[in-house]
Amino acid sequence: MPESRPLLEVKNLEKHFPITRGFFNKTVGHIRAVDGVDFALYEGECLGLVGESGSGKTTVGRCILRALTPTNGEIHFRTNGEQVDMATLPEAQLKPLRRHMQLIFQDPYASLNPRMTVFDIIGEPLLVNGVGDRRQREERVRELLAQVGLDPQHMQRYPHAFSGGQRQRIGIARALALHPKLIVADEPVSALDVSVQAQILNLLQSLQEEFGLTYLFIAHDLSVVRHICDRVAVMYVGRIVELTDVDRLFHAPTHPYTEALLNAAPVADPERRDTEFLLQGEVADPSNPPSGCTFHPRCRYAKERCRSERPDLLEIEPGHSVSCHRARELSLQGMDT
Repeated sequence: MPESRPLLEVKNLEKHFPITRGFFNKTVGHIRAVDGVDFALYEGECLGLVGESGSGKTTVGRCILRALTPTNGEIHFRTNGEQVDMATLPEAQLKPLRRHMQLIFQDPYASLNPRMTVFDIIGEPLLVNGVGDRRQREERVRELLAQVGLDPQHMQRYPHAFSGGQRQRIGIARALALHPKLIVADEPVSALDVSVQAQILNLLQSLQEEFGLTYLFIAHDLSVVRHICDRVAVMYVGRIVELTDVDRLFHAPTHPYTEALLNAAPVADPERRDTEFLLQGEVADPSNPPSGCTFHPRCRYAKERCRSERPDLLEIEPGHSVSCHRARELSLQGMDT
């Protein structure tokens, strides 16, 4: 990893949602959507956050942006040479920092206001933050549209006049409007056709190189993660179970859940029929997780220790951390093995 300090450092992040019942909405339990997440994100890199639906990926991203207030933990964001704990800042002090952290939404149809023109949509962050007059905002919108591959002459059109891929480009332009340092991309290509996905991914990469952007890339498509990410964090039931660089993850995973995810990914080989590693059962209930390792009910390598003792996320070699009691003794199959 780079020798510089992290742009973003997350420590023991937790987000619990209360379960209420009865006429008086009495709290009878909690959904542990995020249950102790730790990672660092360095300037200029792309960190992928992957896992099954319900693993807590999106909740982590929204906590980092303070769209959700964390239950516990620290979110250190470096700005102007100083680190600020986003988790504890009051709402009034968040506004100056929000311009440095932006979100690209998953659904390009639902994330754009159909009653606003492209100029109004992209220019809204500039207007809210008091950046320039109308003429300056118009020039900035023209510049952004050109950067994302759209015709600046179309800025007075409405979202319904654009395709899904073009709408996502508008969303990307909006995220770039205030020159952010960090962009949280919440499954930004999952709602698009495969050919359009490649175009958007290439656009994100070229923008990253041009402006030195840092991405937290949330996804469930491993082929997309492999294409764009430098490192990958694998989540299961609110916790990171493996964190390493993308090549090592795909060639030599060390957590059984990572192995199962890799072998469940479709491969362009009609002769290959892998069923040996397919997961059985359902994702654990985050409101009542199993004792010990939360993955043990679905793990074919589980032993008695796995059922009773919760493993910590430990570094087994430089740049490679895993939460598994048997990580050093197992020899698991990657996507290319």
